[in-house]
Amino acid sequence: MHELLAAATDKPQFLLGNEAIVRGAVEAGVRVVAAYPGTPSSEIIDRFFQFGSEAGIYVEYSTNEKVSMEVACAAAISGVRSLCAMKHVGLNVAADAFMTLAGVGVKAGMVIVVADDPFLHSSQNEQDTRYYAKMAGVPMLEPATPEEAYRMSIEAFQISERFGVPCLLRTSTRVNHCRGPVRVGTIADTMAVRGVFNKDPFNLVVIPAVGRKLRLVQLERIGKIKEHAEKSPLNFTVGNGGLGIITSGISWLHVQDAVRSLGIGDKVKILKLGFTNPSPKAVIREFLSGVEKALVVEEIEPVLEEAVRLVAQESKINIEIAGKGPGLVPREFELDAAKVKRAMATFFGVPFEQPEAYAAPGLPQRPPTLCPGCPHRATYYSVKQVFGEEAVYPSDIGCYTLGVLPPLKMADFLICMGSGVSTAGGFSKVLDRPVVAFIGDSTFFHAGITGLVNAVAHDHRFLLVILDNGTTAMTGHQPHPGVELTLAGKVEPKVSIEKLVRGCGVKNVAVVNPLQVKKTQAVLRDIKARMNETGGVSVLIAKSPCPLFEMRALKKKKKIVFEVAESAESGESCKRCVVELGCPAFAVTVREGGGEIVGIDEALCNGCSVCSQICDGIKPKRV
Repeated sequence: MHELLAAATDKPQFLLGNEAIVRGAVEAGVRVVAAYPGTPSSEIIDRFFQFGSEAGIYVEYSTNEKVSMEVACAAAISGVRSLCAMKHVGLNVAADAFMTLAGVGVKAGMVIVVADDPFLHSSQNEQDTRYYAKMAGVPMLEPATPEEAYRMSIEAFQISERFGVPCLLRTSTRVNHCRGPVRVGTIADTMAVRGVFNKDPFNLVVIPAVGRKLRLVQLERIGKIKEHAEKSPLNFTVGNGGLGIITSGISWLHVQDAVRSLGIGDKVKILKLGFTNPSPKAVIREFLSGVEKALVVEEIEPVLEEAVRLVAQESKINIEIAGKGPGLVPREFELDAAKVKRAMATFFGVPFEQPEAYAAPGLPQRPPTLCPGCPHRATYYSVKQVFGEEAVYPSDIGCYTLGVLPPLKMADFLICMGSGVSTAGGFSKVLDRPVVAFIGDSTFFHAGITGLVNAVAHDHRFLLVILDNGTTAMTGHQPHPGVELTLAGKVEPKVSIEKLVRGCGVKNVAVVNPLQVKKTQAVLRDIKARMNETGGVSVLIAKSPCPLFEMRALKKKKKIVFEVAESAESGESCKRCVVELGCPAFAVTVREGGGEIVGIDEALCNGCSVCSQICDGIKPKRV
């Protein structure tokens, strides 16, 4: 039995925030779960996938976030509790379905978990999901700890079902990935994943006339949800001082740390909001009426601050209110106790001494890089040898985006999932330069297919390189429709990327193993020649499994590593392998008497052989 299915005991479980959400959803009776993995939300779908069949839960890794929301909403419309999970930019992908679903509503509880990523730990932008909740008019809960994540996960299903609308559970990186004690409850009896669908086209088929009717229903529903938010125990006050602090989510923990550090616990009163949309105006009004001034502490955008200022203006409460601003709560990146303490000391006029910086020993530098033996490095090397510096290289979202770094420098433009394909078409129409786009296999299924169809239809002229390593590597080796290797062994892919590409109308298609450097470059030269002759879109599928996942799935052990031959060490090393490949297994050392020589760390070497194909001084060695 999976640990997240364990029976309740008198001892708490020590869970990740994401795991706490999973446990809460299981106890609430969720029966359909769909998601596309995206850090920091990935563990949610991963954990469900691990025990879904055991728990009687249908679980799928959907091709993208929009699809996951549509799968989940169909279940909820049929009376089956469902959940979908994504990161903040995933909600952008799902927004088309999300905004209309907020009006259509659901029959059973549906929870949408959205994980924001302040400081952009693994994202291309810093975005505040709270605006989406406000725009859609759906209830939103914000946990601060794994314990709250667990309880709010259960509460979210109840709220969703009570009002017949999806409930958004908004987390942030620090909530998703922190661990804490969680006292779990009883898991609901296993139920079949079957529902009942009652035909009701004039409420469920959103043509304009239906949409107008649903809009009125939606506004009435929002009013009822507001009444519920005002009474929710998820919003509470602590302290009795005259200095007011209003906060939510992870900021609640930073506030507690700062209050304790400043020694002002007897002077402050804190309103902690867990049910944040619709904003509980009466709760905020009552709080403001009992303090002398108020500081709003929240990450990213001033969403709460705007709500608080509106309440003060409507209620004619004349006290000083602050939040974002110079010297106060920063708008950019994550908060921490030090930033909050500084803002509180400034606003409340509390003595504050900046602590001396503690000079901790420096950590070894580990710049982000492609793993040893990664086939993407070999692909980038070969493309660069054939197309050179002149080409423009639009890229995409995945571990291969690390190709932007030296020495590869094979990414020139990127905005979002799938943009590599579509922007390549735009570049090809306005530039007299070769255009080569890169996209991973999972990202291609997620958002690249429509761009490729568009490129074929409009005769865009570029080469699309699909980096097929057989898994969704960046977020933890989750499956996608084209996988050929699973933890259970090799399988036949359900969707062939090559057949799909040809089905989109691409005629110039080739498949290579990028670890075979000379063959790959010969194919690339042939593609380049045909592109110059015929134009249009060409596709190269660079197919080789992710070595980390291959070792994990097939339990492969290294038989060969590579070393610099003794004959190559006799003279000054040219360092071509380092300069052009930059594999982490290379090590440059200074020789006695001067000069540098390249060595290979046997522990890091994957045995891919790429370096030996570009340098005669590198030879195989059996281990």
